[in-house]
Amino acid sequence: MNSPSVVAAAMAALMMFLLLTPPSDAAISCSDVIKDLRPCVNYLMNGSGKPPAACCSGISTIQAAASTTADKQAACNCIKSASKQINPNPQLAQALPANCGITLPFTVSPNVDCSKIT
Repeated sequence: MNSPSVVAAAMAALMMFLLLTPPSDAAISCSDVIKDLRPCVNYLMNGSGKPPAACCSGISTIQAAASTTADKQAACNCIKSASKQINPNPQLAQALPANCGITLPFTVSPNVDCSKIT
């Protein structure tokens, strides 16, 4: 059984993608974040190897949409809320950036404070 901190760690990996967002004028909604991350859910719960292309594509879509600090924080909070409904594998979540070909300059942590994302 995974604890809430493990679930938070798994979803924190996805949230961290938001920090790599290029500038744009797009606004982001929780429904868009959920829609874009839906292809990752089965992989994060039961997967192995590389995530589905649709998962990595969804992450890229979120990167492009979450351009402002407010957008990044909103997406982070949405992911944290949604993570309470699934039971992801924390190792898969932590490996997701590299498995999608994205390099993160930080360690994924279950203690991400969405209010501190800039």
